[in-house]
Amino acid sequence: MNGPSWPVVLTDGDVTLRPIKLRDQKAWREVNRRNREWLRPWEATIPPPAPWGPVIQRPTYRQMVRHLRAEANAGRMLPFVIEYQGRLVGQLTVAGITWGSMCAGHIGYWVDREVAGRGVMPTAVALAVDHCFRKVGLHRIEVCIRPENGPSRRVVEKLGLREEGLRPRYLHIDGAWRDHLVYAVTAEEVPEGLLRRWHRARHAQAPPK
Repeated sequence: MNGPSWPVVLTDGDVTLRPIKLRDQKAWREVNRRNREWLRPWEATIPPPAPWGPVIQRPTYRQMVRHLRAEANAGRMLPFVIEYQGRLVGQLTVAGITWGSMCAGHIGYWVDREVAGRGVMPTAVALAVDHCFRKVGLHRIEVCIRPENGPSRRVVEKLGLREEGLRPRYLHIDGAWRDHLVYAVTAEEVPEGLLRRWHRARHAQAPPK
């Protein structure tokens, strides 16, 4: 996907999305280590293999980055890291990009607990959605979240994404098949851009000076 839509750096204020790199390994591992217990309940896990299926091992960091790059080059994924004030604080990936009559993808993300609640993740999601609609050419973006994951649900609720329903036992998370709520937005719903809508909502919620 080499062109105006990828690779790309997206910035709004203190928040930046940029392509993940091999040299991010030290910072990426350090953030993951500090947030291990906080992230564990929401992390994807590998289910036990079927008798006829392959045994899948969790990839190393280098294997993960190479896979993400290959998927990006094939036009199926946009793998970003999130920076806040110049420091790596999380990851956001637009995955499952489908063309043809669908033109859709889904977003997954995580963020350092130290910066949670500062508007970092809503800003990052809004940046990614606007890029997907305006530059990549997608029509619909989904975010699927476990019902118990209150902080992640607040991200999409702050942005005004529609809750569409429950997908039972949708993904293998934290060692078991877990239900997920589906949130979605289409390009027609945010003609002014999701980032602009987020700024407007954030300004309206700010206490008067």
